[in-house]
Amino acid sequence: MKTVYKDVIEANLECIIDCRICFSEMAGKESFNDCPKCCIQCADACGMLIKVMTSDSVFVKQYALLCAEICEYCADHCGEHEHVHCKTCVETCRKCAEACRKIAA
Repeated sequence: MKTVYKDVIEANLECIIDCRICFSEMAGKESFNDCPKCCIQCADACGMLIKVMTSDSVFVKQYALLCAEICEYCADHCGEHEHVHCKTCVETCRKCAEACRKIAA
């Protein structure tokens, strides 16, 4: 595994945690958009990117771009809510998307 992925893996792990927290906190609450469903999709995408990076796959850039898109999508939807856990999720998703785009470049 390349050490260049270290920061991206850390951003992905943080995103997985905050997305799962947001999903759990939204359980039973009404949502007018894809939050909390997007949180599970985002956490899954981040987990898959970690697997691809740690196996040093030739598809890292493609997965990283897709992960960045999913993170932005999640941030957009969670950002429409005022809950603290949603705001935390937004920040983490945007940070993760930025990290993913860097390795995809």
